[in-house]
Parts: sequence; structure tokens; C-alpha cells
Amino acid sequence: VQADGTDGNCVTFVLHDEDHTLGNSLRYMVMKNPDVEFCGYCITHPSESKINFRIQTRGALPAVEPFRKGLNDLMGVCQHVLNTFERSMKEYRAQR
Repeated sequence: VQADGTDGNCVTFVLHDEDHTLGNSLRYMVMKNPDVEFCGYCITHPSESKINFRIQTRGALPAVEPFRKGLNDLMGVCQHVLNTFERSMKEYRAQR
């Protein structure tokens, strides 16, 4: 991850080797934060696996904070889905 921007409240993060799968999910998680004024991403070119992910916050909150929280929240959701799937698979195998 590389961060570009002069103001700490408005930063563009460059995510390498990523696509819409992470971009859209992370955008959703970051936008849940009421301190975030704008969050969006774009893929620079279809042949490049790079995302420009921009966050703009209200007030004095640095943009890196909702970015970090969004990543952590997304990892938590993914872990919950994985645990639920594995538990369901164990129950299914036990029934067979």
C-alpha cells in the first residue's frame, strides 16, 4: 500500500495486486464510518491490477484511521463467514 496526498484528511491509497473484490467490499466497510465524508476507488486500467482508493474524512480524523478500521472490520467479517462455513461443513459431515 502506498499513500499519496498532502492533507491527512484526504488521502489516496494505492493498492497493488487487487481488484473490485477488495475495492468494493472495503469501500462499503469504510463508508459505514460516520466520520468519512467520501470514499471511492477506481482501477486505473483493466490490464493493471492496481486500485486507487480515496478517503476523505470530516474534521481532524486522519484518513488512515478509517482505512485501517475498514480493513480490520472486513477481516472480521471474512473470518466470521469462514467459521460459519467450516462449522456447517462439520455438522453436514457428522450427519452423513
